[in-house]
Order: sequence, then C-alpha cells, then structure tokens
Amino acid sequence: MNPKPQSQTVLVVGGGIGGISAALEAAETGCEVVLIEKGPSLGGRVAALNRYFPKMCHPTCGLEINFQRIKRNPRLKVFTMSEVTAITGGPGNFKATIVTRPRYVKPNCTACGDCAKVATSEVADAFNYGLGTVKAAYLPHAMAFPMRYVLAPEVAGTPEGQSIKAACKVGAIDLDEQPTHFDLSVGAVIWATGWQPYPATNLTAYRYDALADVITNVEMERLAAHDGPTKGQILRRSDGTPAKKVALIQCAGSRDLNHLPYCSRICCLASMKHALYVREQHPDAQVDIYYIDIRAHDKLEAFYRKLKADGQVRWLKSKPARIEPGADGRPVVCGENTLTREVYAEPYDLVVLATGMQPSAKPPMETAMDDYGFVVGHEGGVIGAGVATGPLDVSMSVQSATAAALGAVQAVRR
Repeated sequence: MNPKPQSQTVLVVGGGIGGISAALEAAETGCEVVLIEKGPSLGGRVAALNRYFPKMCHPTCGLEINFQRIKRNPRLKVFTMSEVTAITGGPGNFKATIVTRPRYVKPNCTACGDCAKVATSEVADAFNYGLGTVKAAYLPHAMAFPMRYVLAPEVAGTPEGQSIKAACKVGAIDLDEQPTHFDLSVGAVIWATGWQPYPATNLTAYRYDALADVITNVEMERLAAHDGPTKGQILRRSDGTPAKKVALIQCAGSRDLNHLPYCSRICCLASMKHALYVREQHPDAQVDIYYIDIRAHDKLEAFYRKLKADGQVRWLKSKPARIEPGADGRPVVCGENTLTREVYAEPYDLVVLATGMQPSAKPPMETAMDDYGFVVGHEGGVIGAGVATGPLDVSMSVQSATAAALGAVQAVRR
C-alpha cells in the first residue's frame, strides 16, 4: 500500500517577530507557508516598542524589511484576525482549523481614513495597551501591515456603522461580514504565539489599579514612542506633567513563587533603556532602579556599564514592599535597602513596574511544554519558536525562529 502523501505546507501560528522570521525563512527555501495572526496586523509586541536592542533603533527598521520580503514572496500567505482552534494528525499530515473574525473592512481598503473621520464613538486602543482610545474605525498603528482599517464590532450594526460605510469611497466596508473558518492540511506546525505581560493587577501591594502614575514596562515603551498616546513625551498619567523623578522596580512579579518563579531575561535591560529615555528627555531627571540583582546578558553588559556611570541614575538593591499614595498624590515607594538596612518611603512622579513574560497561548493539541507553559522540544510535531519557547530578546527570538524554520523544512521534506 502506498503511504499517504505528506503535505509540503508549513503552518506558522503567530505574526510577531518570531513568527514572521520563521515564515519567511521557510518560504524562502521553497516551502508553501501559511502565517496566522490573531490581531489585525503583523509585528506583535516588537511593533509596539519605542526602540530595541542591540542598536537602539525603532522597530520599523527591521519590520519594514520583513514586510517587503513578505510582499515579494508568493509562497507565503498571511491571514490576520485569525486563530488556530484545532490541530489533529501528526508530522507530515496535520489538519488545522482556522477561524477568522470579521474586520468589516475588505482588502480593497486604501487606508485613506475617511471612515475614521465620520466615526463618533471610541474604543480602547489595544496597541497602546489601553493608555488611550481610538475611533471605532481605526488603523491598528501607523506602520500596520496590512495597511488596512478595522471597524470595531460594537458599531457594526448601528447607525454609526452605516455612516462609516457611506463615507467609504471605494466600498470597502462590509457590515454583514461574519466569522468564517477553514481547514488546512500541513506538514509541519511552528508555534510562535509569543508572550503576554504578567498582569500588574496581581501585584496588589503595588496598587497598579489604584494609582494612575504606577505603570508597567510595556506601557512605558508606548509613552516614550513618537506615535504613542503622548507623542513620545514621558508624562504623568494623573495630570499630564513631565515625569522627572522616576522609579523603575525590577522583578515585579518575577522570580517570585507567588507569581512568576523564573527570570524573564529582558526586564533589567528594558528598565535601563527606560532610564535612558527619561534622561534623554530631561537632563535634570533622577531615575532610581530598585533591583534584586542586575542581569545584562552577552555584549549588552556595555550598555549597563554606560548607564552605571550616569550620576543621576541611582541603583538601590531592594525589593520594594509596597507603594502608597502620597499626600500630594504622587506614588510613594516603601521598603528596606538590602545593603544599608535603611527603611525608605520615597515619592516619585512615575513608577514603572518591570513585569515579566508569560506564554500567551497553548497549542490546541498535545504538545511538550515545561512547568511554566512554554513549548519545548518537537514532540507531537509542533515546533516552538521565539518567546513561545521561553523568555528571549528580539535577536534571540529571530535565532530561535530560524532554527524552527529549519526543523519545519526538514520535517516536510523527509
């Protein structure tokens, strides 16, 4: 009996930097590749960074090159607003079920923005981590790929939705769009669903919910970004004034058996980068970094040394016990200095919590995972890539994705 033919298609789940890299590497070897992304555009959390290591450049630099590669490669098909809900079978003969949510905007959208001009309601801005709102007809962000608007489902069946549809000169609004699903036969699956920030709301002693001027590290990236809610100005959320005295609290929920018991690798360097953001904007600023110990891996030790030489950046070896509201409304960081045994209660304009990374999605089939929910190994034929395999920085994620692509290519060509 002849064996069933194996599919030569590679399925990549997740359209962040890891998924994009894996998809492109596999497609450029000659494989047919399908890339699935649950959001409205590619780029993942890297697209929301202000700058990233090692060159401290804007993420547009690396992402735009990859977007051009995607446009030029007919072997790579991209589906946004889509999720993989089921995977059955095994290596060489997987069957994946993909569900696509309505965008209410068809591919002939020219991104002219006429729909947003007539939209009257607003929804939370997911790209800016809810720090602001956007019109109910919106472009995911300035460098979105695909460059195509999205209509919030809240207005799809309303008079406002009809006004938005009437404003579109190219007829790109489809208010009747429904969820769809399709099945796909693939030979290999790369799981590159990335990460999500550990919820700061779980850190009750730090009063993230109660104090407007206590934010997270990912929110800090958006405050510093030129296309962020404050147009790149690092301002207090409570009153919009410049934040010139800033506390950065390391391991906020990480290396803690009550929260994330592991180190997320990138948090120390991310906070050093945030200190640099503040110092660049305000030469007279004071930045205090509260740390258990500092971890700056590989060649990035030089970045730590540079910041350590800045006399207006203080390093306090301490895990703050709590944050209290001050009499003037500013957050007050309270705790004990591990080295000096001094008990402190220090007020700040802004406090940034360095929350860690946790996996964002579990594969919908039996897959080998570690104790923390990260994909490991190739058991079952699902190959992990990027931060879906554990905490990594951008360059490490790309390396991991390249390795995953090689594994997938080998799997479908056996």
